Amino acid sequence: MALLGAITHQTLATCAPARAKPYSFFDRFRAVRGAGFTNAIVVLYVISWLLGAVVYLYFKVDVQPSLERDHHWHALGFFDLKEDFTAIGLGVLPAYWSCWHQPVDGRSYQLRTALTLLLAFIVWWAFLVGHVLNNIGGFGS
Repeated sequence: MALLGAITHQTLATCAPARAKPYSFFDRFRAVRGAGFTNAIVVLYVISWLLGAVVYLYFKVDVQPSLERDHHWHALGFFDLKEDFTAIGLGVLPAYWSCWHQPVDGRSYQLRTALTLLLAFIVWWAFLVGHVLNNIGGFGS
């Protein structure tokens, strides 16, 4: 949940208009420097990825055969995309970290925004598939 909150806050702060009205919702998000979240997001992502790797064995051995037997191909597809996206996110982390630790100019701001949005999408996808879909479908039981 900490990773989800940090990446969401950083994404909103990055995408918020630079000239937001004083004391508005977006002005308060921009008041906290987005770069302050970078190290925490990288560490939390790696920890989440490692914990997910531990749970992955349980999924492959106990859950996936049941999904295949019951023909839940859509759920398997979502979980496969989750695996692919989180691996891509792990590969993107060094570029993401580097962008947030460089001085900002027009081009680096666009790259910073794109990488932040990509990472936010991956984190939200993993959360929704891993928690919401699993709880709605009852796949873990």
